[in-house]
Amino acid sequence: MVGITAYGAYLPRYRLGRETAGWNMPIEKPVCNFDEDSITMAVAAGMDCLRGEDRSTVDSLIFASSTPPYIEKQNAATVAAAVDLRRDIVTNDITNSLRAGTLAMGAALDAITAGSARNVLVTVADTRTAEPGSELDQSLGDGSGALLFGDKDVIATVTGHHSVSEENMDYWRAEGDNYIRSWEDRFVFDTGYLNVMPEAVAGLMKKMSITPKSITKAVFYGPNARRHQEMARKLGFAPEQVQDPLFGKMNNTGAAYSLMLLIAALETAKPGDKILLASYGDGADAYLLEVTEDIRKMKPKHGIKISLETKRIAKQRGPRGTDMKGLVGNPPSVSARWRQREAIDRLHGAKCLNCGLLQYPQQRVCSRCHSKDKWETVRLSDKKGKIFTFSLDYLVPGADRPLAICIVDWECGGRGLFVGTDREPEDIRCEVPVEMSFRKLFSSGGVHNYYWKCLPTRFPF
Repeated sequence: MVGITAYGAYLPRYRLGRETAGWNMPIEKPVCNFDEDSITMAVAAGMDCLRGEDRSTVDSLIFASSTPPYIEKQNAATVAAAVDLRRDIVTNDITNSLRAGTLAMGAALDAITAGSARNVLVTVADTRTAEPGSELDQSLGDGSGALLFGDKDVIATVTGHHSVSEENMDYWRAEGDNYIRSWEDRFVFDTGYLNVMPEAVAGLMKKMSITPKSITKAVFYGPNARRHQEMARKLGFAPEQVQDPLFGKMNNTGAAYSLMLLIAALETAKPGDKILLASYGDGADAYLLEVTEDIRKMKPKHGIKISLETKRIAKQRGPRGTDMKGLVGNPPSVSARWRQREAIDRLHGAKCLNCGLLQYPQQRVCSRCHSKDKWETVRLSDKKGKIFTFSLDYLVPGADRPLAICIVDWECGGRGLFVGTDREPEDIRCEVPVEMSFRKLFSSGGVHNYYWKCLPTRFPF
């Protein structure tokens, strides 16, 4: 059977909370740092999903989002390079819909069933913005999830599916809009969410000859906590059957929301559990999954639980990744960047086959034994390290002051120069353990200049 073989998730480290100046809400919500966007979060979730997995078996990557950084340029190609997949794979963007995550899931399942791919990695991320202080602003959050689909070592098989398409202007965002727009609430919910989602779920249950009592865990999209509870009653699920929607902790993460709730459900699932997954947006998708014995063999992932626990409350609402005042420079040379793409995007170093020295970036001549062109590639993006030395620049303007410039020594060997992120000045010290994170250096001329940064170790493994 075809289904999910691994999962991963990512939530930004920073949250708006009680201690955040100007937030004035009793709830928390995750927000991207100034150097994060949908691509960087998708990379983080993809790296988590592939931890302990064989990347060479992945034949396709799909990037799903309603907030892609590029409108005309494939975002999935950037994600595939950063998570270090093979070059001979199929990459695809699925965008402009809150159902982008489940639509990507359907495309992955179809590809595997048809035999055109063995394993497909689906990454989904969103950074939707609403007018500050609005009700929608309170319910949104930034986040990403990743699911690996295949037909071997499946932890949850997909046994049924039903979809409904519906043209309805409930929520939308046109090109150039900074915030999401919506129509009057009663119309939005009565003709949209509360009408279309039950139709898709009822269609799935009729097709599979099941009732709500057959479901162990119901995982479904909700625009806010109130409407999510209303939908649970409308679908006929008891409170103990419904997956915690995580409002006030994670909030509605847009296209990523349904799949991230599915990942949260899988973290506590047992063999034999039946999970209903439903998403909404210009229609609705409904899937039925059954958990297998292989869930017990699942390799450790950070997932939703650890991502929620490892947080830091922001002191004030900071700038988004698109507002990088003080860090905007001239567009990078595209041709120069292309020549160094293995070191920049994939963070590849090289180990000398003669003396074993690891260098980053790769040089043709080994600086220790002086042998020439005798190297093997080493991926450094998933390696831990420590700060050897550092400098804090308080004169740089903008969101990243003071700028932390760190020399990192990797545990596997090798040394590199990187900017520190997701840190306070007191976090940057010699010998502090760090991990690598794919981030945005700056945006200029329509070019998002991505590279790797280091941050104080956030996750326990």
